Amino acid sequence: MGCSFSGLNALYDAVNGGGDVWINENRFRVVRQLGEGGFAFVYLVKEIVASDGLANKVKDPSHRSADGTYAVKKVLIQNKEQLELVREEIRVSSLFNHPNLLPLLDHAIISVKDGQGAACKHEAFLLFPVHLDGTLLDNSTSMKARKESFSTTDVLHIFRQLCDGLEHMHSLDPPYAHNDVKPGNVLLTRRNGQPPLAILMDFGSARPSRKQIRSRQEALQLQEWASEHCSAPFRAPELWDCPSHVDIDERTDIWSLGCTLYAIMYGMSPFEYALGESGGSLQLAIVNAQIKWPNAGPKASYPEALHQFVTWMLQPQAAVRPRIGDIIIHVDKLIAKFTK
Repeated sequence: MGCSFSGLNALYDAVNGGGDVWINENRFRVVRQLGEGGFAFVYLVKEIVASDGLANKVKDPSHRSADGTYAVKKVLIQNKEQLELVREEIRVSSLFNHPNLLPLLDHAIISVKDGQGAACKHEAFLLFPVHLDGTLLDNSTSMKARKESFSTTDVLHIFRQLCDGLEHMHSLDPPYAHNDVKPGNVLLTRRNGQPPLAILMDFGSARPSRKQIRSRQEALQLQEWASEHCSAPFRAPELWDCPSHVDIDERTDIWSLGCTLYAIMYGMSPFEYALGESGGSLQLAIVNAQIKWPNAGPKASYPEALHQFVTWMLQPQAAVRPRIGDIIIHVDKLIAKFTK
């Protein structure tokens, strides 16, 4: 059988040269590339002619762009496994509807021939709202260069919004874990007179959170999956060294959330120091919860209560780690205490 469109027409022309992208019946002009990673590229695009088709697909009017600009993620799909992963990301993204989770507005998958005109491959196009202020990681990097840091108020409000998004995922039936919470997957939008808007993105690793591990083989399979889908400095201990008999749940995200709170304050995971030490082991630092705190300079000026909050989330035994509802109750108390 020859290559054909998947039924969701997507056509593109000279993307790198600033051509046009069609996603179903909607046409967009490529403005510039925003980023890339692996087999994916992200472009800033502008809707050429506003259409009722897109308006009908975007359920929340707040997700419609006032000036017609959006972000398009183009994924180069090399094999059937990658195709299924993209389809799963699309399916999972459609489950969520929350202001602190990046919505998938539209999508299309096309079949293309390789340069020899024989083999059939695929490309996926995913349409999202655009947030041009970049990720939490981008902002932390630029602030570090200026020797700046987030205020305690901004730290707590950014974190609170991430909790809201995760609570939505963890409250589904069945509950879903994001599995890759980290600064690079948090979009920020600066707002005058308010803390930044924080939006959790990239649901390519999101899966039902609860798994029963009942053999060494199952434990090793989970570890292998985690090594491919969960960023190492933010990965929970039970995903590094999984017991042969254990129940895994959404508290893997709580560990990553604690690492991310530390990163909002200090610009990195609390365990990344191990990568720079002679003989240091990231895995050992994580499994033993060996947190290293800054002890000098302006960045050490956050309240001790925030350090204790991070430590509470970074308990190596998942069974005693708090759940997202507990985290929200506690962060609200901290907001009431430390913000004006």
